[in-house]
Amino acid sequence: MASVETAAEHERILREIESTDTNCIGPTLRSVYDGQEHGLFMEKLDARIRNHDREIEKMCNHHFQGFVDSITELLKVRGEAQKLKSQVIETNRRLQEDGKQLTCSMEELTQCRVQQRNIATTVDKLTHCLPVLEMYSRLQEQMSAKRYYPALRTLEQLESTCLPRAGQYRFCSIMAENIPKLRTQIRDTAMTQLRDFLESIRKHSDKIGETAIKQAQVQRSLDSSVTVQPRALISRRGRRAAVAAGTASNRHNGNPLSEQDSGILDVEEEEDDVPGAQDLVDFSPVYRCLHIYTVLGLRDEFENYYRKQRRKQARLVLQPHSNMHETLEGYRRYFNQIVGFFVVEDHVLHTTQGLVNRAYVEELWELALSKIVAALRTHSSYCDDPDLVLDLKNLIVLFADTLQGYGFPVSQLFDMLLEMREQYGEILLKKWNITFRHILDQDNYSPIPVSTELEYRNYASQFPLQDPELEKLPFPKKLPFSEFVPKVYSQLKEFIYACLKYSEDLHLSSTEVDDMIRKSTNLLLTRTLSHCLQYAIKKKNVGLAELVQVIINTTHLEQCCHFLEEFISNITNVPPDTANATKLYGTSTFKDARHAAEAEIYTSLNTKIDQFLQLADYDWMSAAQDSKNLMTSDFLLDLIAFLRSTFSVFTNLPGKVAQTACMSACKHISTSLMQLLLDPEVRQISIGALHQLQVDVNECESFARAGPVAGFQGDTLLLAFSDLRQLLDLFTQWDWSTYLADYGKPSCRYLRVNPHTALALLEKMKETSRKNNVFAQFKKADRDRQKLIDTIIKQLRNLIAQHHV
Repeated sequence: MASVETAAEHERILREIESTDTNCIGPTLRSVYDGQEHGLFMEKLDARIRNHDREIEKMCNHHFQGFVDSITELLKVRGEAQKLKSQVIETNRRLQEDGKQLTCSMEELTQCRVQQRNIATTVDKLTHCLPVLEMYSRLQEQMSAKRYYPALRTLEQLESTCLPRAGQYRFCSIMAENIPKLRTQIRDTAMTQLRDFLESIRKHSDKIGETAIKQAQVQRSLDSSVTVQPRALISRRGRRAAVAAGTASNRHNGNPLSEQDSGILDVEEEEDDVPGAQDLVDFSPVYRCLHIYTVLGLRDEFENYYRKQRRKQARLVLQPHSNMHETLEGYRRYFNQIVGFFVVEDHVLHTTQGLVNRAYVEELWELALSKIVAALRTHSSYCDDPDLVLDLKNLIVLFADTLQGYGFPVSQLFDMLLEMREQYGEILLKKWNITFRHILDQDNYSPIPVSTELEYRNYASQFPLQDPELEKLPFPKKLPFSEFVPKVYSQLKEFIYACLKYSEDLHLSSTEVDDMIRKSTNLLLTRTLSHCLQYAIKKKNVGLAELVQVIINTTHLEQCCHFLEEFISNITNVPPDTANATKLYGTSTFKDARHAAEAEIYTSLNTKIDQFLQLADYDWMSAAQDSKNLMTSDFLLDLIAFLRSTFSVFTNLPGKVAQTACMSACKHISTSLMQLLLDPEVRQISIGALHQLQVDVNECESFARAGPVAGFQGDTLLLAFSDLRQLLDLFTQWDWSTYLADYGKPSCRYLRVNPHTALALLEKMKETSRKNNVFAQFKKADRDRQKLIDTIIKQLRNLIAQHHV
């Protein structure tokens, strides 16, 4: 059984060897050698080989004749093939010889075609590269020429258009690498130029402002009657608007603008105009930097930087110097810098699109306006020179008009000028106070002598003389007033002119100017001049003659007040009878001064009388004598002589003043003599002393009857001595029964004798009587007199008590 299987296996292996590719026979043979029957397999393999050999031999025998025939045919074909080969070689040789020239031509054609293709490729590449190189060359030229905005636009075109078309070349890579560096360089250079520009306009602000202010001043002087915006300012505004529109159009169209392309300088050069800000400062760095930053996409950053720097410069410009108030030039430099700053901002506003806007400029102006007003209020408060204040006011008006021409609101400045008007008025009052005092100190308080008609007309031109009788008098003659009157009147007019000068150009109506001048003049009259007159009246060593002249002067000044009213109306063109018009208080001022002088005359006269009365030396214990043997006291004679000479000077005074002074003097003499009688230090008075006093009173009454001052009716002046006269008559005549019986009746002879006064004097006489009669008390007459005095004293006390109840 095993041999059968082995044989079957060997058969399978043989079939597999016959049918399998020789490359895969290894595993089959390995399976034979792995077994134990390889010898048997070899035998079967040999048998199979012999079998195949027999089959091959049978097949060869069967096909041998055909093979021989084929060999024979093949030999025949070889000969023909040799011939054919020779012919082919010959044909090939001839072909090669004939095609050699064609091959050369073809090679040349091929080479030409390659060259043509290379040339076309090169031309194409150069077509793309040459614009890059040309543009880069132009970029370098623009950078060298510092035309950075066109360079930046060239750089942008090079990067976005030309380099992508050129392809990947090394020089393109180098260019591409340099583009960010060039952008940074352009940006940094533009910023450096901007900083230089900012520094330049900071330095040139003074000059720009000075030029703008001069331009406004010239324009105002050319057309002061019409309130319009200056032509030059309008033309500049129109030109700026046109330039701004052109700038916007060019930017919209993508045309790069350089400093030459902006048109700012060219437009200005075409006008025969006063140089403007653009003529003094080159604004091209601003436009260039704005365009560059706009192209770089950094416009907001640039705007913020520019505005921040300008705000810093504004703070510096608005900070005044500490000594600005000392000279007008300090204020002028301050205003010039501010005007220059805002003229530049206004120019930038109208020549750029949004670098600064109206809101920003207005905000900056509001800040500036508040600081300007504060600085002017502070520094002007230090000023005490009216001329400097007036020049400062004119400078502020010119400053305000200049900025108003550029569209800035300046109402606060004019409001501040109205506030400064009060300060100016105070300074004027101080100055005129010194002037008036100087006039008063230098015045001789004497009527002005006039020798010729020319002198008279000269004084008439200074002061309105309204005295027809004086004009009729021949020369030489005297004006009733002293030099003080025309000088004060002229100074009043000068003050009014000074007030009018300040009111000019403040855009006030005639009524407002008139009211302002009148109020200031009233202050001058009621405060300054009034105080000066009081000073002249109250100062020491002022004589009665000087006081009399002061009264005469103030009377004439009072009479000329309506001329001042007319003078103010003429210079302000406002009728004096206008409703709500302020009236001058000159009349009341001079009346008050005259009343003060009159009171001072009365006081001075009484003081002089007191000095004479201090010389009185009455012997209050003198013995009784006959009145005919008594003489008037020396002091009283001197006093009356003084009064006569004094009242002779009063002839030029108003009648009531002289009468009042005379009456006051007489009353003061009477009162003073009464006080001598009632002096508490005088404890005893004899009847002889009363007789002496009665003689002195008689002399005073004789003086009063003589009429030292005209105008008294009858014995009116004697009434000043009636109290003293009745008292002395009562005691010297010892008429007590009449006094006590008629007391309180209108017809009483001793109506002016006060019971208190009589009681006090009677008690002094009682003491005298008691002392004199110490050793004569046993005499009946003396005892009776003493009892009578006691009885009268008792009755007087009862009378006083009754009237008190």
